[in-house]
Amino acid sequence: QGVLVTGLGTFVMVQEPFHGEGEVYVVRRPVFWLDIDALCLQELTFPTVVIPGDVKIKPLNYRWLSRATSFPRHVVEGCVQETILLYSFQLRNRQHLAFAFKDIGVLSCKDDVLCMQLYYGCVTGLESKASRIALLRT
Repeated sequence: QGVLVTGLGTFVMVQEPFHGEGEVYVVRRPVFWLDIDALCLQELTFPTVVIPGDVKIKPLNYRWLSRATSFPRHVVEGCVQETILLYSFQLRNRQHLAFAFKDIGVLSCKDDVLCMQLYYGCVTGLESKASRIALLRT
């Protein structure tokens, strides 16, 4: 399953076969597909990620976020959109600040390469059987 954050990108869980010594593991790992305005990314490079066509992607659930934070839905939507616009503006002006996602990872830009660095706990929490393989593949 996946979550689309309009103007920023898509977070998905992918399952991949990994061939070990005499065994095949199916590893679940998080992936982030960047979808920021092309003007912001003119001079930046970023890893391309292929999201399988069978992954169900849903838009960010603002209703759930509203309940979880006790803020009205329109306030939550406004905060998310303004944060994305601010981050895009900073990238466009070559201010390469890190953008942290709680319990997930950090979107950062170093040496003009924009990438999502996932936290160890995020990867291992999603994959209990083959967590080391999932870490290596991520």
